[in-house]
Amino acid sequence: MKILISEIPDEGLELTIDETLELDVIKLVSPVKGQLSIRKIMPEVVIQGEITASVELECSRCLKNYTAEINAPIIVTYHPTGELKAEGKREIKEDELETGFYSGNELELTELLKEQILLNVSMKPLCSETCKGICPKCGTDLNVNKCSCNLDKTDSRLEVLKELLRRE
Repeated sequence: MKILISEIPDEGLELTIDETLELDVIKLVSPVKGQLSIRKIMPEVVIQGEITASVELECSRCLKNYTAEINAPIIVTYHPTGELKAEGKREIKEDELETGFYSGNELELTELLKEQILLNVSMKPLCSETCKGICPKCGTDLNVNKCSCNLDKTDSRLEVLKELLRRE
C-alpha cells in the first residue's frame, strides 16, 4: 500500500486498513485491520493509529501452536532520506526509535505494518500463563499428563558444595 506524500491534504488523511499480508517469520491467520492517521508536517510525515491481526504462534513451553491477537499501536515519524545523508554516522537516541525514512514522493505502508506486527509479538510466546510445558527428561506434555521423572538430580560436580552446606 503506497501513499503519495504530495496528495496528503493539509488536514491529514484517515485510512482504514484491511490488508492481507505475508510474513516470513510468523503466520498471519487474519487480515491486518486498523485505523491510521497520516499528517504531513513538511518535510516530516507522522503516522499514528492502531492495527490488529491474529497470528499463529508456537508456545515456548509446550511447543503447541496457538492463535494470538496482536494489537499494535503505531506512532512513527518519517523523514526524507536526504536528512539522513547530511548527518553522517551517529548513535540513535531513545526518542528517535520511532523514526523512519522515505525517499521521493512515496511512502510504503506495507513494510510499516509488517514491522509493527513483528515488534509486538512476544519474545517468549505462551499459549497460556499457566502452561506447564513439557518434561525435559521424557517429553510428556505436563498440561495433559503427569510424568514420574525425578528432576531433582543434582549435578555431580556440585556435590562438594552440597556437602559444605550440610556442615554449616
